Amino acid sequence: MKRIFGTKKEKPKPVTLDEASSRLTVRGDTLDEKIAKLDAQLLKHKENIKRARPGPAQESAKRRALSVLKQKKLYESQRDQLYSQQFNMDQTTFVMESAKDTVNTVQALKGASKEMRQAFNSKELNIDSIDKLQDELADMADINNEIQSAMAQNYALPDDLDEDELMGELDGLEDDLAAEMDTAGGAPSYMQEQDLPAAPHPAHTQPAHAGEEDDFGLPAVPQRN
Repeated sequence: MKRIFGTKKEKPKPVTLDEASSRLTVRGDTLDEKIAKLDAQLLKHKENIKRARPGPAQESAKRRALSVLKQKKLYESQRDQLYSQQFNMDQTTFVMESAKDTVNTVQALKGASKEMRQAFNSKELNIDSIDKLQDELADMADINNEIQSAMAQNYALPDDLDEDELMGELDGLEDDLAAEMDTAGGAPSYMQEQDLPAAPHPAHTQPAHAGEEDDFGLPAVPQRN
């Protein structure tokens, strides 16, 4: 059947921009090599023209040099065309890559937007649940403060002490201290010098009268007052 009807020819795949740009690069490099060879030939022809005597030999050298120069100009023109084409293709490639990047960016933004909607619609981000959680945390903080206050209670002080009575007693002490300072010359009693009893003095002995003797005929012992 294939021999009778033949087979469909496969359509060639379209050339991509990268492939086309690579081909242009290869062609441009080939032209550059040809131009370089022609430049070397022109240098030789220039030397031949200088060495040749005026006349047919010199004219022949000039014609050969002119032919090489025309060929060089042709290659340079072709190379410039290739460079222009490659520049346009590079610009097109840049635009295509920018468009792809834009599409990828838009898709990424759409995906992020979808995830954000799902996150905000979840129970964890419900505003009522968050307020309830904050209230529970505040209650637990109050309970913790009460526990810490209870644990730090001083058992040495009675529980029925009235703070107002303590403040009144403190004010009374301050008034008494101020009155005491006024009467004592500006110093409280516990800072004043106390009157101490006088130190005892030794008893003076009166000398015995001269000539007095005791019962045994000895001088009499002086008597204390």
